[in-house]
Amino acid sequence: MTASVVWHTTMSLDGFVAGPDDAMDWVFDLTDRSPAGDRTIRTTGAVLAGRRTYETGRNSRHRPYGGAWSGPVFVLTHRPADDPDVTFLSTDLPEAVDTARAAADGRNLVLLGARLGSQCLQRGLVDEILVHLAPVLLGDGIRLYDAPGGERVRLRRTECSAAGQITDLRFRPADIERQP
Repeated sequence: MTASVVWHTTMSLDGFVAGPDDAMDWVFDLTDRSPAGDRTIRTTGAVLAGRRTYETGRNSRHRPYGGAWSGPVFVLTHRPADDPDVTFLSTDLPEAVDTARAAADGRNLVLLGARLGSQCLQRGLVDEILVHLAPVLLGDGIRLYDAPGGERVRLRRTECSAAGQITDLRFRPADIERQP
């Protein structure tokens, strides 16, 4: 199996990956584990996150995958912090993906964060999108993909499964189509 760049997230039924004020407590309240999530943990070699996702995770003291995974974590930012557990990158997006992918050592690179994932998707840097659909309505927050007046992204579903109350949806980008 070839290593992939996987945008991995949990999303509310109404399309939010974080609640108001970047609230993530609803994600950590979920008790169901899914085979797709477990498989992702086993196949991940490195994680690349955006600064906002890093800050949200740091403030909630959660490591990627609740500590069930360990490996190199990279944060793309122009404002590096003092954190010995993270490598901060201040490069352009493709170079950051290449750096983190090299550190993944033949395993998957997981992207965390709505803005980072969206930007990578728009640049053609995402191989797969894995969404854990959670049975909750947030009503407000950070959308999975928010590109007003931007590009429509066609996806091809490659997996749909359920474990407990979580529905796993896996997609591959089919193409990017410009909107008028």
